Amino acid sequence: MKDRIEADTLGEIRIATSKKWGAQTQRSLENFPIGKEQMPLELIQAFGLIKKAAALTNAELGLLNQEKAESISDVCDELIWGMLNEEFPLSVWQTGSGTQTNMNLNEVIAYVCNEEKQEHNWLHPNDDINKSQSSNDTFPTAMQIAVVLKVKERLLPVLEKVKETLADLVEAYKDTLKIGRTHLQDATPMTFGQEISGWLTMLEYNEKMLNDALKWMYELPLGGTAVGTGLNTDPAFSEKAIQLMTRWTKEPFSQKENKFHGLSSKDQFVFFHGALKALSANVMKMANDIRWLASGPRTGISEITIPANEPGSSIMPGKVNPTQIEALTMVCVQVMGNDTTVGIAASQGNFELNVYMPVIIYNTLQSITLLADSLESFNQRCLAGLRADEKQMKQYVERSLMLVTALAPVIGYDKASQCAKQAYEESKTLKEIVLSSGLLSEKDFDKYTDPRKMV
Repeated sequence: MKDRIEADTLGEIRIATSKKWGAQTQRSLENFPIGKEQMPLELIQAFGLIKKAAALTNAELGLLNQEKAESISDVCDELIWGMLNEEFPLSVWQTGSGTQTNMNLNEVIAYVCNEEKQEHNWLHPNDDINKSQSSNDTFPTAMQIAVVLKVKERLLPVLEKVKETLADLVEAYKDTLKIGRTHLQDATPMTFGQEISGWLTMLEYNEKMLNDALKWMYELPLGGTAVGTGLNTDPAFSEKAIQLMTRWTKEPFSQKENKFHGLSSKDQFVFFHGALKALSANVMKMANDIRWLASGPRTGISEITIPANEPGSSIMPGKVNPTQIEALTMVCVQVMGNDTTVGIAASQGNFELNVYMPVIIYNTLQSITLLADSLESFNQRCLAGLRADEKQMKQYVERSLMLVTALAPVIGYDKASQCAKQAYEESKTLKEIVLSSGLLSEKDFDKYTDPRKMV
């Protein structure tokens, strides 16, 4: 494969002729051969919006030739639609400001424009594509845009589908009695619909938390350039460019009032990822409840059944495992770990710039993607096929000693406790013990311990 020679301030460097990037991208590839984690394409596409808005705004302000601005805009459209994805190979493990990724975009856009113009130096990566910008303000701006779009386009719609499935289950089992459990021990009766309603409400709260946290992502630091002062940028640039992106995305982005804060602090990511962690905590609780309720089939709780999607064991024939739940809860663990990383990385905003931005956005977008993908799979392949074993639930209710709770106001706490203890020790029903003790008639016992009056 033939190479071409490109140059930057450090000298010449060889690049494969099939690649559209330039010297700084090539140096980054060679200098950071670390891991396999590449800069997320969602970030690259958000950067494409910024570069397009910057070019058109610079043209409007008389800072860039209109033909050049339109050429940049056209190439940015290709970039946004994923037509140039293979040109963005850089590792997350690079400079903490994301400068190499910014230059990756500048170089690729310039190369494609120049190729179409058939004029090698028509557009310059720094002078034209990066005009009125710095990596220090564009990278955090791209981070925030990428998160907003990913959550709105992917996570929230999936969460809505899970809520719909849970709402259907609440309705289906609103009258199905079962035993509640606290401390993993038998408690008083409830309906299965009531139990599921608790899961549903958790996710409704999580949806509100996500939307509340997302509000802090809308204030963009674009226009702050190097340290937040706006050096080398027209005073009108930021507002005009953000207005364009607001129009294109239909999201209410605005200019951040204090850009020094916007460049040096990533507190909005800590807050937002906290909402992802809260979602993970609730999802794990719900998934584990379902896993326990489906345990068995003959020596577990076995109150519900879940779909058998694949054989569960390589050694035990006929065994079916809760694989969707296991995958989902592993995702929750990963998200909780990502939350720790984001929090630590956000604390490293030394002086005027946070230099842990690539790992913050990588982990945040990974958390959003993993939660959306796993919840969608869990909803389709597990939750939608969940069914109650109403016969088993009824048997547990009838055998439960905790029906004695309803007798405490009638015969007193101490006598009720003694009856429950005796029933357990003698392996008899609560009804047998109460009737044999003469504390209540059968009619009164049935009246006071009617499970339907307890829910």
